[in-house]
Amino acid sequence: MNENRRRMLQALASAPVIGALGSVPEAWAATELRISHQFPGGSLTEGDFRDRLCRRFAQELDRRSHGALKAVVYPDSSLMKTNAQFDAMRKGALDMSLVPLNYAGGEVPETNIGLMPGVVTSYAQGTAFRNSEAGKLLENVLASKGVLLMSWIWQAGGVASREKPLVEPEDAKGMKVRGGGREMDTVLKAAGAAVLNLPSNEIYAAVQTGALDAAMTSSTSLISFRLEEVARQLTTGRGHAYWFMFEPLMISRTVYDRLGHDEQQLVMAVGADMEKFALDSCKADDEKVAQVYIKAGGQAHDLSEATVRRWQDIARRTAWKDYAARNASCAAIMKAVERSL
Repeated sequence: MNENRRRMLQALASAPVIGALGSVPEAWAATELRISHQFPGGSLTEGDFRDRLCRRFAQELDRRSHGALKAVVYPDSSLMKTNAQFDAMRKGALDMSLVPLNYAGGEVPETNIGLMPGVVTSYAQGTAFRNSEAGKLLENVLASKGVLLMSWIWQAGGVASREKPLVEPEDAKGMKVRGGGREMDTVLKAAGAAVLNLPSNEIYAAVQTGALDAAMTSSTSLISFRLEEVARQLTTGRGHAYWFMFEPLMISRTVYDRLGHDEQQLVMAVGADMEKFALDSCKADDEKVAQVYIKAGGQAHDLSEATVRRWQDIARRTAWKDYAARNASCAAIMKAVERSL
């Protein structure tokens, strides 16, 4: 980066208004970042909040860099397939993505903590995870694998069922369920369910055809993928939840390292600034999803603290042990989690 551009970025990082420094000269080619995600596309004000978050990030990055840094959002797996995103970031073939972290569990077992039942059971715990011992360990593992966390987003999860509600552990017996990850699948199997693995954007067709009886996914996905059209029963994550999904906005370390120091600071600052919007949106969707299903003629069921503890107890003796046995860093993360509970 030349010295003039470095000075410009140092000033714009703290500039309170867009016009403080004028526009970026045409001779400076803007750096463009590609953001991929699997969720339905919308606008800055309408649609899935995860798409809106990416668009807000792009808008704010452009504003605060005076056009020196830009981002283009590719929703609905339009740039690349869902499960290819994490590996593409590791290799520097994709700049950024907002994706459920546990989708990378096959490549990086430590990421399965992002959908570990009973670890995060409230938004307060999710917010605190970033600065916890376990959060730091996870962050270091990801950095060593070539991926950096920008926006830490934990969202409560629910269950959409065709006919029979899935609320208590015993309800799972004999059902075909999409858990969304190895650890959740381990818990479901212990409860007597058969499990099916597929991305959240493929749930609708599987439920519609009867390949699935029920699917676990975030509140926002329960809305965005219109599952109320094929599922009559909903178990919400509002009030109480035994699992939260970690869906961070991430950047390739290779791409990040190509940026100048001031550009690095700016993209991380904008990423962190997205977290309040994410938290507010998650909580709003936890409430909204129940109304969506009721309006469609379905039923909404909430969890009690006792039910959450029953699911957590199963996870403690199955999924937690399975995760800790994967490798030394998984064991260290799990021990850190247990010390914090």
